[in-house]
Amino acid sequence: MPKLLDYLNATLERRFPDRRLFIRSDKETRFIRLSPLTQVVGLSGSALVLGWTIIATAILLMDSIGAGTLREQAKREQFMYEARLNAVAAERDRRAEEARTAQERFNVALDRISEMQSALLASEERRKEMETGIEVIQATLRRTMRERDAARAELTGMTSTEARAEAAIDRRRDNEATLAFLTEALERTAQERDGIAGIAMQLRREADHVALEKRLLEDRNNLIFTQLERAVTVSMEPLEKVFRDAGLPPQQILEQVRRGYAPPEERLTSVSISTRGTLFEDDEETRVNEILAGLDRINLYRIAAEKAPFAQPVRAAVRFTSGFGQRRNPVTGRTAMHSGVDFAGSSGTPILATSDGVVKRAGWYGGYGNAVVIQHAFGIETLYAHLSRVDVKEGQRVSRGDRIGGMGTTGQSTGVHLHYEVRIGGNPVNPMTYIRAARNVF
Repeated sequence: MPKLLDYLNATLERRFPDRRLFIRSDKETRFIRLSPLTQVVGLSGSALVLGWTIIATAILLMDSIGAGTLREQAKREQFMYEARLNAVAAERDRRAEEARTAQERFNVALDRISEMQSALLASEERRKEMETGIEVIQATLRRTMRERDAARAELTGMTSTEARAEAAIDRRRDNEATLAFLTEALERTAQERDGIAGIAMQLRREADHVALEKRLLEDRNNLIFTQLERAVTVSMEPLEKVFRDAGLPPQQILEQVRRGYAPPEERLTSVSISTRGTLFEDDEETRVNEILAGLDRINLYRIAAEKAPFAQPVRAAVRFTSGFGQRRNPVTGRTAMHSGVDFAGSSGTPILATSDGVVKRAGWYGGYGNAVVIQHAFGIETLYAHLSRVDVKEGQRVSRGDRIGGMGTTGQSTGVHLHYEVRIGGNPVNPMTYIRAARNVF
């Protein structure tokens, strides 16, 4: 070995000549000899440190840019979701206005029909009175004609009764004039009755047309309501399934989001809509409010999904090496519960927070080695173990996608990997439920 070192020093001496570093004090002067091999080792170490610094800086910049892009995408999706809600609300208001106008036209037509029917009934009463009067006049005329005939017979038989005959003739003329007046009045009444009946028929046709328009508008609104109800149902079922599979009761999660995470201005409240000058029909108002309640539940699920650890702790190329459940411990060789999942990769692979939260523990954690524990919403904790380094501190607030450390093999570990756990109320659950949700839903 000394001969090899001398050979290397002799070979490198042409480019790295032997140097001495002098240290002088008040009493004496000393020096440190820097051989060519020592100089080469020092330069190589400096170059490695510089290269590692450049690579780490580049990785941090890439993570920061990637996190910004995801936030922008989430904002765009939220803006599109709000735009669709505004479009649905505008369409609903437009249909409500059309229904209100049609109802007003229908009410006006009904009022006109009622007036015409009243006039028609009045004319019918006048006609009956005129017919009764005509019958009385006709009876009087018949009696008068009989008296006339009797008078004529008396006139031919008795010339002395001429004055009485003239009086009977005068009465007959008066009766004939009265009959002509009543007949003319009856004809005018019949003409008025026929005109009113025609107007009433036209108004009935207009009322039927308005009623048809109202039914068509109601059918169109019903179709819109049905499509919205189907869309809400189709969107909500997979969200509820994801939270149930993750061991998070949907109703309990929604109540927590309502109390602590959903601002009042983002909530969708019940409404009462008028389509005919009065309150909306009970069944239609119920459907509208049920749709709004469904959209509000979807919005609450969206907020809850942002708070839960629905993401992967590592995005680099890794291998899934061990799942959740009973297994043989590779260190002790005994069968024991494996309370998380393992991903194997290269040393220093960035480990990322799977959701927003506060760092509860950062540093050495017994058999877990270097570990980080993050407290999330809804009583959920995530644990990242066997890290080569820890990049966060206890009490620090982190966001989804923030780097919290590097993959390593500290603690009870047989190779470079990440041990990842999800705990609810302190009890471990299968992290793959959350990881699959991140892949398939969000």
